[in-house]
Formats: sequence, structure tokens, C-alpha cells
Amino acid sequence: MKLCRMLGIALVVLLAWGGLAQAQTWTTLTNQPTVTTDTSLLLTDGTVMMHQYNSNNWWRLTPDNTGSYINGTWTQLASMDSAYKPLYFASAVLADGNVIVEGGEYNNLSQDETNKGAFYNSATNSWMDVNPPTGWSEIGDSPGIVLPNGTFMIGQNETRNSALLTESSLTWAILSNNGKADNFEEEGWAMLPDQTVVTVDTQDNLNAEKYVWQAKKWINAGNTIVQLQDPGSEETGPEILLPNGTVVAFGANASGAGRTSVYTPPPVKSQPGSWAAGPSMPGKNDMADAPAAILPDGNVLVDTSPGIFSSPVSFYEYDGTQFNTVPSPTKDGSTSYQGRMLVLPTGQIFFTVADGTTKTVSVYTPNGSANPAWAPTITHVATTLTHGKTFGIGGTQFNGVSMGAAYGDDATMNTNYPLVRITNNATGHIFYCKTHNHSTMAVATGTASVSTHFDVPATIETGASTIEVVANGIASGAVNVTVN
Repeated sequence: MKLCRMLGIALVVLLAWGGLAQAQTWTTLTNQPTVTTDTSLLLTDGTVMMHQYNSNNWWRLTPDNTGSYINGTWTQLASMDSAYKPLYFASAVLADGNVIVEGGEYNNLSQDETNKGAFYNSATNSWMDVNPPTGWSEIGDSPGIVLPNGTFMIGQNETRNSALLTESSLTWAILSNNGKADNFEEEGWAMLPDQTVVTVDTQDNLNAEKYVWQAKKWINAGNTIVQLQDPGSEETGPEILLPNGTVVAFGANASGAGRTSVYTPPPVKSQPGSWAAGPSMPGKNDMADAPAAILPDGNVLVDTSPGIFSSPVSFYEYDGTQFNTVPSPTKDGSTSYQGRMLVLPTGQIFFTVADGTTKTVSVYTPNGSANPAWAPTITHVATTLTHGKTFGIGGTQFNGVSMGAAYGDDATMNTNYPLVRITNNATGHIFYCKTHNHSTMAVATGTASVSTHFDVPATIETGASTIEVVANGIASGAVNVTVN
């Protein structure tokens, strides 16, 4: 069941937060986009790829030479097929740095649960159409995720069908008899440290499930204790893996207030794990289709509003115990489902509003710092790098301890993959190297050895430099290299 959301109409709430005694800040981009905003993705070359609302167009934000996204510049990327203009769709950056976009609850503002899809080749800046899985007349706002082995999986909206993408041929392998307890309806997915994927069911009240990708099976993940989904709309909120290995699931307007529940994975993945009721959101707010993002210090930035798709919007940081009020951006939409978040390599949060009118992007700067134990580490990389060439780099925790930002079935913008950043010692200028062919897309990999490849830009400044690996805004220690 769905609620038809009003499209193209926004109530912009102007909040004068500047005088509040808050350390956290929102900053609007120096160079704003000239188009209406929507879901954004972080490409593996450090640039942001933003979809233009109700269009087939995509735009790129490139940070300046100090690494500032606030002072970055926009350029237009290639466009998808003109017949594909999705709203509320699945998307993912793949392990080779390419992008997959699938479905859409709306296409050209028509609620047709489109089965269209498109594949973006980041090397050639070009799109290819992707045919749907055989027999799928609808995909709609389906959930999607890149599994630890690098395979993209999608669950067909309002069914128990799912499919795995074979990227080399852009074809699908349909998964049948996979044990799913209810339909893929308004669900969000979160990857766990044991490489399973957990979800809170929206049609089977209080039930949670886990996907074991090696067995291609869903299994029981226990009882959420409190109701998280709204019974009328079946909406619920995002699920975020925290650095301590637990998952916080944010709820919709169940029982008059947004509840939360915290999942502790079991020591053996075949077991259910356990849930404990968390705090309710302040002010009878909830997160019915709403964004959340992990911050470097392990807090979670959340975008809330009261009831189902009501006004006004309120922002909080969830610290694992309670919700702490933080400022709101100048442009925050009329309700939380319009918000979109993306974790930047700087540890800041890139925020857009998908309401059909807003052209303003804001960046949230938190005041916390990361635990050094959560950072990637570099164990081997060439000490001399040549511009225009490809190199390997290895170490630990390259994919971070969480998937980054989450929303649910309407927008997916995970960032659990490594970025490589080189800083020239003489100028201080920052250069991102496109990464690809990561050894894993798992999260919280601990002491396991992982690796990726990176392309040194042809335009990079030469000389003594340092190199870092960055995952979800947390950087490794810098290693000295020479660029020639």
C-alpha cells in the first residue's frame, strides 16, 4: 500500500538557526546548481553525481583544489534515455566505480512503478539502458544493495521476488524460493559486519529478516519489540549500522510517535539476533520515508517530521541513547520524505531536497571526531606514483564501519567503498584518484586484509605528497609518496 505523495509542491520552512548556541553548522554551496535537486551519489573519484528532479539529467559537483565541496563547481554529465525520468528509485555505485539506477515509483511524474533501468559507465561518461528481470512489468521504488561480493541485488516492490545483476552483460538472475517472509514493500536494507543484510518487515508486524547472500536465502532476524512501520501506509524509516556493530532502525508514525529499535547481531549469522526498544523521537516526530546519515563520531544525523508526510521538519543527532536537537538547513522541504543525505569524504553531509522546486544544496558540518579505531589503515602502496597510471593499495577497513547514508526503498546512496586522496606537500592541493575493483564491498571488515586500485590523475601536481584512504568521511593515516 502506498500514499500518493504530492509532487512539485513545496512548503519551504525558513528557520533562523544562526543565533543558536550550536557547534554544528549548515552551509549553502557557494555555487548552487541551476536545476532542481534530487538523490545524489558519491563517485569513486571523489565527485558528487546528482540527479535532476523529474528528468533524465545528471550533474557533477567537483570539489575545489582544497577539497572543499562547499566551494565546488558543477558540470553536466551525460543524460539517460529521454523516456526515463524516475522519482523514488534504487541506485548504487558498484565496485568498479560504475553506477546502476533501477525503477522508480514515478516516471515523468506518472505513478507507473516503472521497470526501466540504466547503467552509467564512469570511464566514458555514458549511459546504457538496462532491461528488467524477465517477467517484471514493475520495479517501482524497490530496495537495492551491493552485496559483499560486489553483486547488485534488487527486491521487486510489492512482491517477494528479487534478482541479482550480472554487470558484464547487464542481465539478471532471478532468485526464487528465497524464504522471504513478506513483500519488498517500503523496506530499507542495512549490511551487517557478518556480511548478512538485515531488514524490518513492513507487512509482517514486528518481524525482521536477514539475507545470507552466500546461501541466497532470507532467514529470521527476530522481533523488533516495538512497532516501527505505520500500519496505514506501511512506511517506515531508515536503518543505520553503528560503529559498535548494532543497527538502529528508525520508525514511522506507529502509535502516534516515531519509535526506534536497536538490533544486536548474533555471534553466528544463522541465528536471529536480538532487538531492544530504543528512544522515541521528540515532539511526536517520525521518519516515514526519511534520510539518515552516519557521522564520523558515530552519531546519526536524522531528518524528521510529524505524522505521515506532515510539516514541519526537525533535525536531530541520535547519539545511541537520545535525540539531540541540531539546526536545520535554510532549505529543508515541507516534510522529511523530501530530504536526501550523502556522506562526503570530508565527514560532512551533503543535503538536497527532492520537492520539484528547490535548487539549494546545503552541507552539514558536525562537531564530533572519529575514533581512530574506525579509520582505514594503509599497509602497502607504491612509494613512487606516476601520473596517468593505475596502482594497487592494500590495508584494512577500506569500506568503513557502516554503509553511510540510508533512506529506504525510495533512495539509496550508500558509500561503503574506499576513496583515495593525494595531497601535494608544496601546494596543499588535494587530488582524488578514481578507485575501482575493490576486493570487497563488505563493511566493518576489521583486521582482514582488503585492497583496491586507483588511477592517478593525469593532471595531478608532481613532487612530494601524501596519500590517504577515506571511507565515509574517516581518513587513514597519511603515507608519504612521490608523484612523478
